Amino acid sequence: MKITAAVVKAQGSNFELTKVILDQPKSDEVLVRIIATGICHTDMVARDFVMGSPNFPVILGHEGSGVIESIGDDVHHLNVGDHVVLTYGYCGECEICRSGTPAYCYEFFPRNFSGARIDGTHNHHYPDGKVINDNFFSQSSFATYAIAHKNNVIAVPKDAPLEILGPLGCGIQTGAGAVINSLKVKIGSSIVITGTGAVGLAALMAAKASSATVIIAVDINEERLNFSRELGATHTINSLTEDVQKRIREILPNGVQYGIDTTGRNEVINNVLSSLAPVGEMVCIGVARKPLELETNIFLTKGYKIRWINQGDSVPQEFIPKLIHMYQLGQFPFDKLIKKYAFQDINEAVEDSEKGRTIKSVLIIGNQEY
Repeated sequence: MKITAAVVKAQGSNFELTKVILDQPKSDEVLVRIIATGICHTDMVARDFVMGSPNFPVILGHEGSGVIESIGDDVHHLNVGDHVVLTYGYCGECEICRSGTPAYCYEFFPRNFSGARIDGTHNHHYPDGKVINDNFFSQSSFATYAIAHKNNVIAVPKDAPLEILGPLGCGIQTGAGAVINSLKVKIGSSIVITGTGAVGLAALMAAKASSATVIIAVDINEERLNFSRELGATHTINSLTEDVQKRIREILPNGVQYGIDTTGRNEVINNVLSSLAPVGEMVCIGVARKPLELETNIFLTKGYKIRWINQGDSVPQEFIPKLIHMYQLGQFPFDKLIKKYAFQDINEAVEDSEKGRTIKSVLIIGNQEY
């Protein structure tokens, strides 16, 4: 079938809306009419080949939401007409997936970053037959239609606003999951979150929903810090003008119990670690540009735990509906992060995201009368 997709033709280049051909789904796949797709930093990381396949042209997009148009013969838990959110790809069969941690699937990289299906085939091509790299996060949803594997298609309630749900498939579930699934933040506890982008602010809202009583947001953007207070931060620190470690110790002399870093920066991670209370826990989410160096000797008697997490340690079939329910109850207002753009304005939306003018850009691609 003929569709319109945003194609990146060379490393670091703009997205170009292009008419392409999309094949029919295989037996374990689903065809989804895309209503909207969030723009995530990971799309830019792949566009610039910091991570992912070096093969261009490519169709990116991995926070899609839409309506199922057709299903393969081996898909039994989904139906035509279902409203769905598309999330990351995983096999569902390896010991890692079966243990309840699909974000660490043995096949995570090839199913999300290789530019093709796990068997090396593609489902997009130009009218002249030339293939286009695709299957980004098992979806490539910067397009009017997408094919996804049955494992990463999550049915959602039809009374939820489908045009804003896509970011739950990656960025929002990553931040919220860091609090709820990874750290399991306790009632009455304290947490510091570095970086107030979409992931950091999702974590902040989840911390508030988890009844943490001290929530510290750290950034260099004063406007974002003010917004953090609106979303539930009890304290904010501008790391350009303030000593982060000193300020945290003024707020909590014994240190903070939990930390989340979304920046991937050496000095930021070390600031958080140095501000933890004994046996404190920290998770790192941000993509790093340099190897991490730690002042480990000062941590020997502290009992700290630090680890790197993917996708908020979520099991998407369970966690995404949970976040939607929290949103509907008014406990998780992630819609406040979103600004909508027309599909043809994708490059403006990307630029606004990269320059910090928009927290979470969402492309409205299909007819909202779904």
